[in-house]
Amino acid sequence: MQSEGKPLAGKIILVTGGSMGIGLESARACLSHGAKVVLCARGVEALSRAEGELEAEGFAGSVGVVSGDVGSEADVEAAFSFLEERFGACDGLIHAAAIYGPIGRMTDLDFSAWSETIRINLLGTFLVARAAARCMLSRGGRIVLFSGGGAANAFPNYSAYACSKAAVVRFTETIAEELAPNVEVNCVAPGLVITRMHEATMAAGERAGAEFFAKTRDAIASGGVPATVGAQAAAFLVSDAAKGITGKFVAAPYDGYRLWPKHLAELRDTDIFTLRRILPRDRNMDWQ
Repeated sequence: MQSEGKPLAGKIILVTGGSMGIGLESARACLSHGAKVVLCARGVEALSRAEGELEAEGFAGSVGVVSGDVGSEADVEAAFSFLEERFGACDGLIHAAAIYGPIGRMTDLDFSAWSETIRINLLGTFLVARAAARCMLSRGGRIVLFSGGGAANAFPNYSAYACSKAAVVRFTETIAEELAPNVEVNCVAPGLVITRMHEATMAAGERAGAEFFAKTRDAIASGGVPATVGAQAAAFLVSDAAKGITGKFVAAPYDGYRLWPKHLAELRDTDIFTLRRILPRDRNMDWQ
């Protein structure tokens, strides 16, 4: 039963990439809204630190951790088994695990590094979302995936990351239709959040491209978009407050998603907040 002020009371949520950054903030947001949360990430030490932080904040007994690689089918299955043994059946997934991958012009990139990015960012998304959907399909649930740079626009010098994140958006839209009505699926773009991934941009220097290097440098200096912005969007979308919202691509800093429950018919019956192909007539051109 949902208690007042706790929109995730009684819910059990798996958060991947949960040891730091947006994943950890998403876990914190879910816990503060009453959920029980399992954090999944590859780094055992970072997971232990995250668990300690959250327990010190008063969430002891509501948080668990499990080490795993989202690109490994066995690890993903083990993570969901751990969650069920620890807390019970899964109600929601927030999938924040990702890497930037190789940086530079595509002709200069190593194929193994490029494909590893796809393995983690896209194939890992498939594995985690599939496992969550299998848990939820008969009883209902909500899945939140994370997009990023390159999903809606070209992202030169980050081709592996851009392609993986654009694919995640279309994957969201596709499985939202497949899993309806019991499982609702949305994708969040969190904005330029300063995480350890941006250290790779600064280290890459000119390989990152002058424009994005300068943008990242300036964002680091200003603090960028707080990780809490995307995390609060994820916590909202994994809650029953977002019931009826599915298959949407949410830019967390800009889209006013908390008002969306008042516009469910428009969200359902139009292509707003989705990827789409631009035709000449969309730009007032009459030649096609």
